[in-house]
Amino acid sequence: MPDAASLRDSTQIVLPWETFEGLRDEVEEHFTVTVVDDGPNARIVGSPVEIKGVNDFLTRYGITVA
Repeated sequence: MPDAASLRDSTQIVLPWETFEGLRDEVEEHFTVTVVDDGPNARIVGSPVEIKGVNDFLTRYGITVA
């Protein structure tokens, strides 16, 4: 059975707002995700398939997600 941390990593991306803000509208338009205001960070939450797509999208814009 997978542990909670690995499941959480596959269903969310956390980025500083200044990194993500300019791409928010495009991400929300193309992917079925929820963007949550988590203080200084944006938390992008979705299914593992959607999060993988968002990760690939962000990578094309030079944003590396750990």
